[in-house]
Amino acid sequence: MGIEWRESLAIGVDAIDNQHKELLLRFDKLLNACQAGKGIEELKTLMAFLEEYVITHFSDEEGLQRQHRYPDYESHHAEHLYFIDQIKKLKNETEEEGVSTHHVIEANNMLLKWLLNHISKVDKKLGAFIKSGTP
Repeated sequence: MGIEWRESLAIGVDAIDNQHKELLLRFDKLLNACQAGKGIEELKTLMAFLEEYVITHFSDEEGLQRQHRYPDYESHHAEHLYFIDQIKKLKNETEEEGVSTHHVIEANNMLLKWLLNHISKVDKKLGAFIKSGTP
């Protein structure tokens, strides 16, 4: 089990690619912790990371979109807001109920969907737009 960075995920903007690499590294830690029966402990660490990550990463990514006048900015921004909302819901649940296996599974599913649908498709589209040099 585990997940690794693949160059096919690169969007061609080093700062964003490095942030995505860090996200995958953290996701991999969670998957490995789950395999070792320590997913609950690692989820707490991951949640703290994600709270900071979304602020910095989404701000950087959206700044690039505005700078390049990216035509799909609004829908991209909406996906970011949705992901932030999902993290907040998970955080609230874990604070109210305590961290459980259910939350670990939920986090795994959320991150996998984000990787498959957002980074590998939506962010790749942004990268292609930026590389095309279209203002």
